[in-house]
Amino acid sequence: MEQDDAVIGCTGEVLIGTRGSGGPGEVLVRVRGGSETFLAWSEEPLPRGARVLVVESRGTRQVDVIEWADPLDELGLGTG
Repeated sequence: MEQDDAVIGCTGEVLIGTRGSGGPGEVLVRVRGGSETFLAWSEEPLPRGARVLVVESRGTRQVDVIEWADPLDELGLGTG
C-alpha cells in the first residue's frame, strides 16, 4: 500500500461519522486543487460535519484524522 503524502496536513469535513476503534467513516478532503473522498479512521468517534485534519495516510484512499479547529478562525483570518 503506497502512502499518499499529498493528503497529509490537508483539512476536510466528515461525511459519514467515524466510530473510533469501531471502524472508519468517510471524509471529503481539499487536496490537489479539488476535493476527494477517503475512508477515515480516528481514535475518537467524530460526527458528520466535523472539521478534520489528515495526520497520516494508510494508502488505498484511507487516512487517519483528528478533529480540527483552525486557530486563524478566532482571528477572522481562517479560510473556513
